[in-house]
Parts: sequence; structure tokens; C-alpha cells
Amino acid sequence: MIFSSIFFLFVFLPITLIVYYLVPFKLKNLVLLLCSLVFYAWGEPIYVVLMILSIAINYVSGLEIAYYRETKEEEKARLAMIVTVVLNLAILGFYKYYGFLLSNINAILPFHIPYKELALPIGISFYTFQTLSYVIDVYLGKVEAQHNIISFGTYVTMFPQLIAGPIVRYSDIELQLKNRKISIDRFGEGTAWFLCGLAKKVLLANNIGAFFDGIIALSPAQTSVVTAWIGAFAYTMQIYFDFGGYSDMAIGLGKMLGFDFMKNFDYPYVSKSATEFWRRWHISLGSWFREYVYIPLGGNRVGAMKHIRNLLIVWALTGLWHGAAWNFIFWGLYYGLILIFEKYAGNRFLAKLPGFLQHIYALFLVMLGWILFAAPSLGRAFSYWGTMFGVGAHGFFDATAVYYIKSSWILGILCILCCTPLLKHRFDRLQYSKYRWKNAVYAATYGILFVLCIAYLVTATYNPFLYFRF
Repeated sequence: MIFSSIFFLFVFLPITLIVYYLVPFKLKNLVLLLCSLVFYAWGEPIYVVLMILSIAINYVSGLEIAYYRETKEEEKARLAMIVTVVLNLAILGFYKYYGFLLSNINAILPFHIPYKELALPIGISFYTFQTLSYVIDVYLGKVEAQHNIISFGTYVTMFPQLIAGPIVRYSDIELQLKNRKISIDRFGEGTAWFLCGLAKKVLLANNIGAFFDGIIALSPAQTSVVTAWIGAFAYTMQIYFDFGGYSDMAIGLGKMLGFDFMKNFDYPYVSKSATEFWRRWHISLGSWFREYVYIPLGGNRVGAMKHIRNLLIVWALTGLWHGAAWNFIFWGLYYGLILIFEKYAGNRFLAKLPGFLQHIYALFLVMLGWILFAAPSLGRAFSYWGTMFGVGAHGFFDATAVYYIKSSWILGILCILCCTPLLKHRFDRLQYSKYRWKNAVYAATYGILFVLCIAYLVTATYNPFLYFRF
């Protein structure tokens, strides 16, 4: 089940909200847990067993670690934490990387090891990182162990951010699980967040993404340089509005239920460097790796060589987290090398450039990076890069490029405007205006967006969600 579906919008969400608001506060976590399990089981019922097993393992482990810490048995607490971390990673590794590992072993060995591809449990990358943060933070004494298994299960399974983040650390919502503010004002704020995200996903990401799918399907001999760059631009916009829109919907749903989740995107395409881009893109993932991998390795408080090592490890793992394929690993290392360059040399050079050239530099690197991310294989990514720079391309400009420019230029301009804060900030001023007609325009705009989204969903067959792959 995805947020941008008619069933979710008109059946699952209304029923969930009605029941959630009708029950007393002490039962709200139970309602949210049960509804989240139904949401998760909708596509793959068998994997609910895996999720319940994950809840049980990490719940018991948290209590065990807390007990050993109270009794000053530090070695036992440390062992319990390590075993639980390894078990969580083993489950994630088995379902996500088992096929990738065996396919690479088969490429080396003179014989073939047969294996069956496993369906990836939806959201496993996200809820595994959430349970890891809980267990580690309990061991470090940053949070208290959760004694209420319903509250802990709610934290792990919460459907608003289950399949696409943001990655919510237990410390972020520990208090909210016990006491949170539920009001009409917060519900209204959440609705605005949700509708904004829905419009990004349905009206922008889905439409601009269709152009990229058409272009990536062409062979290099059918693709001109301009067509290839149009495709790169289309995917750059698609993944931002797809993933960013989903994160906005998650934040909005959280507010409807009384929770505050961290902002996951902060207009990343206004960045002037790759370093700044990663401070603004998928903020919760960057924060997780910084807290639980980068800092424990020594962060930047070590010598230059160890710092470079730390960055490469973090970015290789970041790429691997996104998917079991070499192009994702290369994508992570690609950014690792760029960030190392900027840290030790590039930032001094960039600072001397005019602002618009810094933007061009950052977007150039980001667009190249997204081809690694989007291509079905590493070889296809390299061949697409080659086409972008004229290697094996069907000339510089052709009729196909003309077609895509004529078909997408209005949508492209709209995407550019919406990926900057300018339009949103100007629009939000209507909400707080002293003039009622401006308030009415603000509310009516969201109503129109909702109607347009529903009209699209009723008639369209193209409604993918990119992060289901990860």
C-alpha cells in the first residue's frame, strides 16, 4: 500500500483516523500499532512475522541491556548489544544482500551456486536502522529501555514513516509515545504537509519521471547529447519530488497523529557544493550514519588519512544501504571522493567563485550522481554518462530532443520553481495574512491540489514509488 493510492486516501486513512481519534489516549498506541501492521501486511502478509520477530528481539534486548547496566555488569550489557546489532544486520543482510553476494561469488567461481531471489521486505532498511538506534542508545544510556511492548511496537511499525522515512530515532519520539499533543490545529498543519507532499509525488514526480523512463529505455545510438541531459534532469527532479513528497506526507501524517518527525529535505537543489547538498538531502539518514558510524570511527578528530578512511567507509555503507548492486556502492564512493576533495581542497576554490557558478558545479555533480543511482546496472550508468558527453551518442541534438523539450518544458519550469523555497515561502504568507480572502485562497489552493491529485490517480496507471527498491 502506498500513500498516493485511492484505497489509502479514501479507505485506510479515514478509518484509521476515525478509530484513532475516538479511542481514549491510553489506547491510541495500540490502535496505531494494529493499523500499522495491517498497512505493512497489505502487500506482503508473510513479512509481518519478520517485523513482529524484530520487535520482540529488540524489545527483550533493550530490557536485558538496561538490566545489566543497572547491575553494573558492563561486559554482559556490551555483549547483549553487540549480539542484537549483529542479529539485526544479519536479517537485513540476508533479505537484502543474499542474492547480490551469491551472484558475485558465482561470477568468480568455475561452478554455479543455485539460489532463489528473495522479495525485499518493504521498509526493512528503515525499521532496521530504527531498532539499531534504540538498542545502541539504551546501551549508551541515552534513552531508557521501553517497558511497554505496545509503545515499542508502535515506534518500530508506525506506518507514516515505515516505508520511506524519515528514519526516526527512538530518542526523537520517546516522550511523544507517552504524551503528545493532538489537536485540530495540528491536524490542519499535518493536512497541509500531506497535501503538499501528495502534489509533489503525483503531479510532479510521476509526470517528470515518465520522461526519464522513456529516455533511459533508448539505446545510446538512439540518444543525442541533449536528450541524455534532458533525461538526467528529469530523474533529478523525479527522485526529489518522489522521495521528498513521500517524506512530506509522512511528516503530515505524523502531525495528524500527534507526532513531530524531523524534516528530511531542506531544498537540496539550492546547494552550492556537494557537502551542502548532503546536509539538505535525506537528513535523517545522514544524521544516522554520522551518529552511529562516522563519530564512533573517530569522525574528523583524527589525522587526515584516518579521516579520509572514515568518510569512504561511511559513503560506501550509504551506497550499500540504498541497494544491493555495484552502481549503488559506486554512487556512495562517488560522493565520498567528492566530499573528500571539497574538504581538503575544493571548498577554498569554490569560495572564490560567483554564487551561480557554485550552484552549477553542485547540480552538475548531483545530476551525474543520479545516473549511477537510476541506471539498472553499472555498465548502463557508464554508457549513459558517455552519451551525456557525446561518446556513442546520436549526435548533439536530434528530433527526439525536440520532442522532449516541447513536451516537458512547462513541467520542467514548474519543477525548478518548486524545488526552491521561493514559491513555497510566498504561498505560506497567505496563511498568516490579516486579510481573510488571502486565507481563503491558501485553503482553496490545497483543495484544488487534492482534486487534481485524485483526478490523476483515477485516470493514470503510472504511480511508482522509487524507494520501494531500497
